[in-house]
Amino acid sequence: MIKSEKAKMIAGELFNVYDPELISERAVARQQVEAFNQLGETNPQKSQQIIKRLFGATGDKIEVHATFRCDYGYNLFVGEDFFANYDCVILDVAPIKIGKHCLLGPKVQIYSVNHPDDPQLRRNGAMGIGKPVNLGDDLWVGGGAIICPGVTLGNNVIVAAGSVVTKSFGDNVVVGGNPARVIREL
Repeated sequence: MIKSEKAKMIAGELFNVYDPELISERAVARQQVEAFNQLGETNPQKSQQIIKRLFGATGDKIEVHATFRCDYGYNLFVGEDFFANYDCVILDVAPIKIGKHCLLGPKVQIYSVNHPDDPQLRRNGAMGIGKPVNLGDDLWVGGGAIICPGVTLGNNVIVAAGSVVTKSFGDNVVVGGNPARVIREL
């Protein structure tokens, strides 16, 4: 049986980003994201309804500020008491799971997509590889931080502002820098 490009994408296999089904799904998500961003702070209740429909799953209490960007939305899973400040970008090619009581500062970027090492496969951006991101409970990501594909962060982790997180870390740590390293234990 031949897998669809979407099934390959979600499974973390090499997939064609220009597959018609994926293009269509990104277009639908972008329409919802644009509607959300257009509302901004003028109608918080309606804007949060859009986000809850867009995401794969959410807790009851979530708050996302405009502007916000994502690829599909359905690969985003956030727990109760989730907050994302202004200008966050979450590229959800593979599943991105964020626990309960998590805060994202402004301009935080979380990526679950990578591209192959082979330049022939990378040409024209046609091929991608999804790598899930898993973030534990009680996470705080400072403004401008970047979390790269495949990263897992444990519970009670603080990511310092401006950091680039390229590898996984366990519970109860403050990480920072580029690439991020443990600054101290909590």
